[in-house]
Amino acid sequence: MKLTVLGAGAWGTALAIRLVERGHEVALWGHNESHLGDLRRDRVNACYLPGISLPSELRMEASISKAVEGSGGVIVSVPSRAFRGVAAVLSGYRNLLVSVTKGIEHNSGLTMCGVLSQIASHAGVAALSGPSLAMEVAQGIPTAVVAASSNPILADAVQQIFNGPAFRVYTSLDQLGVELGGALKNVVAIAAGVCDGLGFGDNSKAALTTRGIAEIRRLGVACGAQPETFSGLSGLGDLTVTCFSKQSRNRSFGERLGRGESLEQIQSSTVTVAEGYPTALSAWQLGRKLQVETPIIDEVHAILYESKSPTQALKALMNRSVRAE
Repeated sequence: MKLTVLGAGAWGTALAIRLVERGHEVALWGHNESHLGDLRRDRVNACYLPGISLPSELRMEASISKAVEGSGGVIVSVPSRAFRGVAAVLSGYRNLLVSVTKGIEHNSGLTMCGVLSQIASHAGVAALSGPSLAMEVAQGIPTAVVAASSNPILADAVQQIFNGPAFRVYTSLDQLGVELGGALKNVVAIAAGVCDGLGFGDNSKAALTTRGIAEIRRLGVACGAQPETFSGLSGLGDLTVTCFSKQSRNRSFGERLGRGESLEQIQSSTVTVAEGYPTALSAWQLGRKLQVETPIIDEVHAILYESKSPTQALKALMNRSVRAE
């Protein structure tokens, strides 16, 4: 099958590698033509996946229209802040669109599939999410994810496209829940990183992740998702790996905050995107709109957008009124 991956970062590149190994004809597009030239010449994405060789069959394409032309499916793997702008070129697309970006759009509250459905109303839209660190996927380490769409035919199609010996794909009809689980866990992962940066222990992080999944479920259900989705790969599974892995960008981002670094210092010294940063604002907006109690999201939002210190934020969480679990 002819496929296109939009986004030449770590996740887009890792998925492109897996898709080529599945026998698909894959074009990889990125916004930086110089970066694509390096990938084409060196056959390695040194910025994002150092040491991982790119298949010779993988085609780099600097023109987004050429990359998409004739494609039976487009996988969108760009940061949430750039998602709508990139997706705009897909307005006339009529085949399969798969979002692998974990985010929520500011103000509209739309997930990335919501944005795709709004822009490309004639396309089939699905999401792919789950506990899937890009480097491990690129290395071929066994991974399990979930393909989700309200249309079971589309969910099955994504499963067939991606499923392989080291990349097991389940399906779900709760597209909204799968996307919200993947997006909201990044906010909790920042809080987990803050715990690490402050020198807290495993008790603290276990408590945070347990209460975090309860909060994610509460907000997700209020948005219309199914509660059981958050016990699956795209909920508890993704939350676990993102909160505990040293490879997690959001956990590392939070750890640096907990150690006292400023947002400016962190952002100026990394090429990777911590999606929990913009999602914290979107999630906080959703909580206010739906009148859902979101104490962890609220405190992460206060750290990122209200200059609250991590110590003050954690103290606020611990000093909340006691209640039944």
